[in-house]
Amino acid sequence: MTSTFTLTDPATGQGFRDVPRASVEAVDAAIAAAVIAQRSWAALAPLARADALRSFARVVEAHVEELAQLEVRNSGHPISSARWEASHVAQVLNFYAGAPERLSGQQIPVAGGLDVTFHEPYGVVGIIVPWNFPMTIASWGFAPALAAGNAVVLKPAELTPLTAVRLGELALEAGLPDGLFQVVTGAGSVVGQRFVEHPDVRKVVFTGSTDVGVEVAAGCARGLKPVTLELGGKSANIVFADADLEKAAASAPGAVFDNAGQDCCARSRILVQRSVYDRFLELLEPAVAAWRVGDPSLETTEMGPLISASHRSTVAEFLDGADIAFRGSVPAGDGFWFAPTVVLASPEDRIAREEVFGPVVAVLPFDDEADAIRLANDTIYGLAGSLWTENLGRAVRVARGVKSGVLSVNSHSSVRYWTPFGGMKASGLGRELGPDAAEHFTETKNVFFATDAS
Repeated sequence: MTSTFTLTDPATGQGFRDVPRASVEAVDAAIAAAVIAQRSWAALAPLARADALRSFARVVEAHVEELAQLEVRNSGHPISSARWEASHVAQVLNFYAGAPERLSGQQIPVAGGLDVTFHEPYGVVGIIVPWNFPMTIASWGFAPALAAGNAVVLKPAELTPLTAVRLGELALEAGLPDGLFQVVTGAGSVVGQRFVEHPDVRKVVFTGSTDVGVEVAAGCARGLKPVTLELGGKSANIVFADADLEKAAASAPGAVFDNAGQDCCARSRILVQRSVYDRFLELLEPAVAAWRVGDPSLETTEMGPLISASHRSTVAEFLDGADIAFRGSVPAGDGFWFAPTVVLASPEDRIAREEVFGPVVAVLPFDDEADAIRLANDTIYGLAGSLWTENLGRAVRVARGVKSGVLSVNSHSSVRYWTPFGGMKASGLGRELGPDAAEHFTETKNVFFATDAS
């Protein structure tokens, strides 16, 4: 008998659909099918793979509203965000459709012959996706992996599998071969673990917590298997006294409360130069009060509920004994609501050091440029961050000094599919996205051709 898992609507707290939990045997069958499909896919001319990915993108574009509505129900994302996420999948596919014809090797000067390199696909890639951004993060893995000539077996999070399952169906509707892109639902301890252990899965891409990422990396190391890890974060939003304070304060809620703070890139620490600390808080309070939390199906909603009751309890524990400066509002009802919260903190406080993964931000003062860099780096994480200043030289110095993979200056947005993305320290290993992402799903083969007549 097949085991199932009941999905819950985060906005109502009510169960609404059962999905299967795959067995080890089912995972192995999917991998075996992927091995067969990959051989034919890799043998196609680059132009044919590119055309297939563009066809996939067109089918996704035609189903944006359907995918968005699924995400609202399954994940609690506001409908405006969900539409953007679904469109983003099509954009990522279109972007990486240009990669198959650009996977060029090198010609290397050698004596007595010709030396060239080739980019060869790994074969089968296992992709493990978290629950916070089910569509976008999935596309960041499967689009460049497919472009490079690999087959993909994708495991969505148990809590939020619906859009991934539908994308797998749309891939078939677009004409991708059976077995090339498969979505397998189930527990990480079964499906994800099998990706790590199975010898025919030659690369694993994992996005999730640092603790689990360490275990994934250790398992892949035992199989000498390459792995890309995008893990946790405790990103700093650094505001200098010479910044446009009104703009920085207005931007701050979106930097941390988007997706209810369930974002590894959330700027969950705001570091403010001491001379403007009080003024910044005065500007931040009305911006937080105006942040619209409510029914995710409404066009005006900016933030929906947390993903589950247990996660809400985890987030709430971070506020025990915290110095709460002010909070936003949430609707009444049975959903997993949590008010946007601003906490005054010291560097040693738990709220300033650990990833909350909820709509909570810690505000800390700093004295000067060196102090800002020190505080920003005073964490095991190094994924993202922002800094606000009108001084170009300072912007360059601080951006170089902060140990994070992606940073933005005078903006809270720093993740784009056409630029590299990934973390430092405990925030990750390897780089996703960008113009060279498809190469990260290939192995470099070196071939020497002897031409010496003797």
